Amino acid sequence: MGGEGKPIRPVGGVPMVLRVLGAVIAAAPRVVVGPPELAPFLPTGVVLTRERPPGGGPAAAAAAGIAALPRAGGLIALLAADLPLLTAAAVDQLSRAATRPEVDGAVFVDTDGKPQWLCGVWRDEPLRQRMSTLGDPDGVPVRRLFAGLRVDLILPRPAGASGAGMAPWFDCDTEDDLRLAEERMR
Repeated sequence: MGGEGKPIRPVGGVPMVLRVLGAVIAAAPRVVVGPPELAPFLPTGVVLTRERPPGGGPAAAAAAGIAALPRAGGLIALLAADLPLLTAAAVDQLSRAATRPEVDGAVFVDTDGKPQWLCGVWRDEPLRQRMSTLGDPDGVPVRRLFAGLRVDLILPRPAGASGAGMAPWFDCDTEDDLRLAEERMR
């Protein structure tokens, strides 16, 4: 399902990129990294930028997005554009964890214990410092972007808890994933 149109694929009738932007509605500025074809789908005020080279991968996209943000010393939500189940409450949970002085950021961990690097919130300065030491991010595995940073790994809610089954880190990489996200939305 790859390709540049993936973020505009709808889940529950709403393009995935708009669902993700809705989860960070209070953030300013909001930046989306992607092709110019996304521009007509983005709300007014959202900055669109592009990774170098185009298609350079998630680490290159993260670098482009961070470069488009002013140095504010606050928090940066680093989120994939294909997270249709992400909510503001989930981003708030990550933000609370990321403000603890002993960590540089927080990411969700899926039910297999794998960190979901593109569903996290990071303190601005440590993330920028890491980016400056990474070198050229083209083709770099995204997990290397976060090497050396102190990360709070947020575990999923136990089965049966409120909101269980609505994994905020669930990304849509295939048509089957889109169908499953639609089912979970219902």
